[in-house]
Order: sequence, then C-alpha cells, then structure tokens
Amino acid sequence: MDKLTSMKVFAYVVEHGSFRNAAHHFDISPTMVGKHVSFLEQSLGTQLIHRTTRKQSLTEAGRLYYQECHRIIEDITNAENLIQTLINRPTGTVKVNCPVTYGKKVIAPIVADFLAEFPDLNVELMLDNNLIDPYRSEADVIIRIGELVDSSLVARKLGEYHMTYCASPSYLEQHAPIQSLDDLAHHHCLGFQYHQGESQQVVNMPSNTFGNSNTRLTSNNGDVLKFAALKSSGVLMQPKILVEQEIQSGALVEILQQHAPKPKPIHLLYRSKQLSLKNRTLVDFILSHVNP
Repeated sequence: MDKLTSMKVFAYVVEHGSFRNAAHHFDISPTMVGKHVSFLEQSLGTQLIHRTTRKQSLTEAGRLYYQECHRIIEDITNAENLIQTLINRPTGTVKVNCPVTYGKKVIAPIVADFLAEFPDLNVELMLDNNLIDPYRSEADVIIRIGELVDSSLVARKLGEYHMTYCASPSYLEQHAPIQSLDDLAHHHCLGFQYHQGESQQVVNMPSNTFGNSNTRLTSNNGDVLKFAALKSSGVLMQPKILVEQEIQSGALVEILQQHAPKPKPIHLLYRSKQLSLKNRTLVDFILSHVNP
C-alpha cells in the first residue's frame, strides 16, 4: 500500500469526521478506508483512531501523526505549485465553494469560459449554502455573501447581492394591493428556508416578514419558489439575478422596491496571499469577468 495515499486518506478522515466521507471523496469503499488506516497503524505500531460502532476519536498518537501528515501533504502541494510557477504553465484542479444561486447564475458561466481558455486546468465547483470553515475546507477559493467576520482571509470584492420582492401579474390582480411590508401578512408567501448557522453566506429575510401562518410554500431552493410564483402561488423575495429575466419579460412584477433589503457584499476569499499559479489564474479570471 502506498504510504502517502494512506496518509492522505487518514488526514481526510480526521478532517471530515467519518470513513464514509473519505470513501466518497477518494472513490473507494469504507472498508478500503479502514485498510489504509490499519496499514498506517501497523507500520507505526500504535493505534491512531479509537473506533466503535457509534463514533470514532483520535488517540494521542493519532493527533500527533495527523499534524505531521497535514504538514507533509501541504509541503508536497507547495512543491508542486513551485514547479508550476517555474514552468509558468498552470496545471491541476482548483476547488471552488460558492452559494447556489450566485454559483449557477454568475460563476458557472465564467468557469465554462475559463476551462475553454485553460485546457490544462480543471475546476471542482461545489454549490451549497453552508457556511464552511475555510481552514478545514478543501476549497482553494470560497465565495461568500454577507459581511465578513474573518479578517485573516484575503478578500476580493466581486460586487453586491440584491434581493427583490416579486409576484406574478395574475396574483397581483386577484389580491389586495401590496404597499408595505405589513401587507404581506395578508398574502400568500413563498419562503426560503435557511439552515441554522448559514446567515453569513446567504441573505436573510427581514424578521417576521413571511410569517408561518401565511407561508404557502417553503424550500431551500430558490428555483422551486420561482416556479411557484410563476404559477401565481404567492409572493417571494429572492436574489434579483434569479428572477431578472422573468421581470424583464413581464412574467413577474417587482413590488415593494422601496423596502428591498440592503444589498450584501459578495467576496472571493482565499487563505494565503501567496497563491499557487493555478489558483491565481482562476482568481484573476473571475475578477476580470465579474461585473461588480
């Protein structure tokens, strides 16, 4: 068994908390993940992970060994980056984490153009609204919406995230006028459901705007709510980039524009000022193609 591969598998288990997650990442079985860990334990002559049917935890030896594995893997990555810089030809894979709607509407088209221009580079674009830990994540580049709380990250502003209220013309014709936020209490609303702990990456609605009693549909996907609004199911508040085509075509109508939430900043984040060539190439490409 290749020891470096086993070290990478072991480090991933520690960082992501389970053999199953590591198996999915490396495209191997959980049993094979266990064999990699056992191989290291046998070669070291000590147990690295306490394993039970319910949970697993690092031994003291495992904690020390993980620190060294992490350092070695980072050193190898840095060495590969230095060679890329030396030959001045970026190669490899850049991992990007981004909120769903902004990723689909803005970043995905830019990435497609990037791949066409740089055939030796690959991109892993992961879209979700989870607030990930940038120091434990494998992402090289993280895009966040909202005010930043971690000043140790390098942040490049991409623009602002605008939200808007809207509904279909037929819904507005069939229901009472909507002139203030208080009027929404008497209307059918389509609410976005946020998971706990994600408020820094996504834009929350004003407090109590969409009460549970009048919310016809909740979903953690903006497209689902947009489809419902197009069918005259109610009023929604979503990112303007998600509904701008429907607004331009007249399928949806903006309302309460004077009460729209304050725009949130969008930032591209990375951990180190000394970017590898492949990461810097993608970062520069995104910055040059985003319209702030």
